[in-house]
Amino acid sequence: MNKLFWIKVTAFSGLLSVVLGAFAAHVLDGLLTIQRMEAFHTAVQYQCFHTLALFCLICVDDSLLVARWKKYAAGCFLLGIILFCGSLYLLIATNISKLAMITPLGGLSFVAGWIMLLLAATREK
Repeated sequence: MNKLFWIKVTAFSGLLSVVLGAFAAHVLDGLLTIQRMEAFHTAVQYQCFHTLALFCLICVDDSLLVARWKKYAAGCFLLGIILFCGSLYLLIATNISKLAMITPLGGLSFVAGWIMLLLAATREK
């Protein structure tokens, strides 16, 4: 696992989630319906949670987890951020309702990431 790459990805995702959260609170408040603000808030919240999960995963000592499953978990978390959060951000920005069909795939990616983390911790090295 290229830790420097993953630290950069995590830093960018964390930065983006803070910027988008602040943007929603200070610019979008009053411009979006309550339902769309809640969806935006959900996207930011899930991005923050999974960015932190990704960072923690990177920080775990490589001797504790099976590297292959750890790498898969990281990839699933990143894919979840892109698909789940990204589709919600785009849905709100563009009002293209078909983007909502992508969101569950991101949710499944998050679930898969947690399963991969469990496998990384329980498989024999």
